[in-house]
Amino acid sequence: MTRTETTTPHVPLQRLPEASHQDATPSPPTLPDGPPPRSRAAASVRWWDRVRVGGIGVDALTEDEVVRWVEAELEAGRGGRIVTPNVDICRAAATDPALRELVCTAELVVTDGMPLVWAARLLGTPVPERVTGADLIWSLSKLAARRGWPVYLLGGPPGVARRAGKELTSCHPRLQVCGVHAPPYHFDTTPEGSARVRRMVTAARPKVVFVGLGFPRQDRLIADLREELPEAWFVGCGAAISFAAGTVSRAPQWMRRAGLEWAYRLGCEPGRLARRYLVDDLPFAVRLLGGSLVTRLMR
Repeated sequence: MTRTETTTPHVPLQRLPEASHQDATPSPPTLPDGPPPRSRAAASVRWWDRVRVGGIGVDALTEDEVVRWVEAELEAGRGGRIVTPNVDICRAAATDPALRELVCTAELVVTDGMPLVWAARLLGTPVPERVTGADLIWSLSKLAARRGWPVYLLGGPPGVARRAGKELTSCHPRLQVCGVHAPPYHFDTTPEGSARVRRMVTAARPKVVFVGLGFPRQDRLIADLREELPEAWFVGCGAAISFAAGTVSRAPQWMRRAGLEWAYRLGCEPGRLARRYLVDDLPFAVRLLGGSLVTRLMR
């Protein structure tokens, strides 16, 4: 399959002359002098370093910068979490302090939803681009293949993670998929079920883990796994595993650029997504954009 074109707040990246990988553009960004703070306490102290949008702080990074950040951290033996909030995640975090903390204490928080990108622009604090889990599963797998870092795919319907692994390795033959697993939907309703999944992932010793269980289930599991695999990076990637497997189709590129990927997915799965998109998320998005515009005009 060919790609179509889940602690630390953001620290500004610097440009250095040495490229970090084969197809990198000149002068890639690397971490500034000294490692960024990694604990939850440190994150809570420096939350204002991030761009504030949708009630949370996001890191103003491109996809390529995220990949280089992860590469630098893995080289240094440090792991982390990546959260890719969209409107639905922001809406949930706005009403639940525990979920907001779950998002904001991740080492990297990047904007998945175009409404967040637009809101940041309206506020006069733009982020460079939308960065999705569906894209990161390909770009981080490419990095892992080049560096020999094993990856683990967790989530999706039965058989989908295995199929996604085959698609990823067909695109990146050197990629080591050290494990795939599609846990039962209610696995995390009991301590035994959660512990069983954690043991499987931990035993595989991955360096990059893609967890596609939906927010906040994937991110709660990732927070637990971080304690057991402190040197691995975790991406809460939602439907990205199904996208990579080809069992769920992504919107055309022009719809993604126009912020209409939600409409495409709604058309594909109306029964599952209609209430979430139209009843819950759309009013929140309208309030978000309207409030951002008003804030900008009143400055």
